[in-house]
Amino acid sequence: MKRKRSRNTELLQNGRKLSVWSSFWRFPIVWMIAGAVGIILIEAFFRQLTERAEGTVSLIFTLVMGFLSILVYKLTMTYLARRSAPEISGQCAGIDAVLGVLTGTVFITGSAVIIMALGGYSFQWASSADTSSVLISCIGTALGAAIVEELIFRGLMFQAMDKMGGRPLALAVTSLFFGVAHLGNSGATLWSSFAIVLEAGVLLGAAFLWRRNLWFTMGLHFAWNAMEGLLGIPVSGHVAAGLFTVKVNGDALLTGGEFGLEGSIVPVVVSLLISIPMLIGAARKRGDEAGNLPVSK
Repeated sequence: MKRKRSRNTELLQNGRKLSVWSSFWRFPIVWMIAGAVGIILIEAFFRQLTERAEGTVSLIFTLVMGFLSILVYKLTMTYLARRSAPEISGQCAGIDAVLGVLTGTVFITGSAVIIMALGGYSFQWASSADTSSVLISCIGTALGAAIVEELIFRGLMFQAMDKMGGRPLALAVTSLFFGVAHLGNSGATLWSSFAIVLEAGVLLGAAFLWRRNLWFTMGLHFAWNAMEGLLGIPVSGHVAAGLFTVKVNGDALLTGGEFGLEGSIVPVVVSLLISIPMLIGAARKRGDEAGNLPVSK
């Protein structure tokens, strides 16, 4: 009898230990950090490979990196957060990704055209540029950044903050951290980081809330960076060898200065004009979902 009680006590203690350990990993900050570290390590490893490779091989490495990063995200959500991950579901992934690419393309080209009309930019075709090399380089760099940053910021961080304090907190925290993450870039200033908070953090957060999937935000983010690179405009301070050479004229508040288009007031205004309808649409969708919930009797 004593041996049986001892055995039951031991099983109970082990069960409590497992419960505590499980609760630890299910805490939002914990799985957020664990997933982010895994994705960052994969990105760092493949960055070394892509920098040594050229052309199509470099792009293939980027695609493999993206696949493994998404896999780490999926495993983090499944086994640590203990939740499904509908935001990376294959259903309508292609449609949402294309819609995101179109949105990002219109946003960046529209902003650039407005700045050009105001005398801030003038473009000239870079006749010496190797078109295929520029395309592969811009696509690979933009794709890698879009996948990794969206998985970490809109995937892990946004949903961890949402779990802890709701969507407004999640939108505010991810926007702020996204701006801070770009503060160390070449040509960055306090203004450029604040601009990133509004035009990138809020826009991409609003896009995620509206579509409720990461494919749309990845597509938007990808087109954003790729279009800047192809136009020859610095991407968040990183100089891009694009298909055009751009001559910058006027105040940095208009042109973005050394930081590039994202430091301009123009995309800040344009992004807010896009973000507000998205946020309204997300709020209405959430209200409709709440209204369709069964009423308990």
